[in-house]
Amino acid sequence: MSTENLTRILFANWQRTLQPYGVDEVAADKAFNYLVTAYSSSDRHYHTLKHIHHVLNTIEVLQGYTNNLTAVQFAAWFHDVVYDTQAEDNEQKSADYALELLSNLGISESITATVANLILNTKEHQAAVDDFDSQVLLDADLAIFAASPVDYAEYAYGIRKEYDWVSKTEYITGRRQVLERFVKRSHIYFTPLMLEFAEPFARSNIQEEIKYLASGYGF
Repeated sequence: MSTENLTRILFANWQRTLQPYGVDEVAADKAFNYLVTAYSSSDRHYHTLKHIHHVLNTIEVLQGYTNNLTAVQFAAWFHDVVYDTQAEDNEQKSADYALELLSNLGISESITATVANLILNTKEHQAAVDDFDSQVLLDADLAIFAASPVDYAEYAYGIRKEYDWVSKTEYITGRRQVLERFVKRSHIYFTPLMLEFAEPFARSNIQEEIKYLASGYGF
């Protein structure tokens, strides 16, 4: 999909999400442009508008599990808006960014606070058993794990590019640690649909990447 078509589709999605709140059209357009700029920076190779599109599409599939669909959708838009691979506070800064921008658009404090908490939960990718909104957001964020082998390889390569400042040896060690934490979990996904249909593919893809990294080739 071309960047132009992707941006057009995402803009329509953004407008639909804001529509119930009577947000000023100029302000909504300006906010969207801020998001596009953030996700289009040259140092991004996976955490781009394409990723946001994929997350939003997955949330649409899983929306029946949500309590506050709009908050989950807003969280999807903002969860990686601040992304610096050399920082450890991206989630906090992204949550703060969402709070400020959504507040300026006139979105209620109850919704913005929920959005911020959802974003913060993406740091450890863990959700309480009764936190269905976080479960949906996290499953959507990690849906790429269950992608086709070709799409998964593209994702893995994109992550490596975002960490190109890290040496090959250090990257292999760090990436394996991240992936092994996921495969050691009793479940990667939370929602019944993802747990049943996506979990096996996710585990297979992750195990294949671990093997590839263990071979010393890296990306």
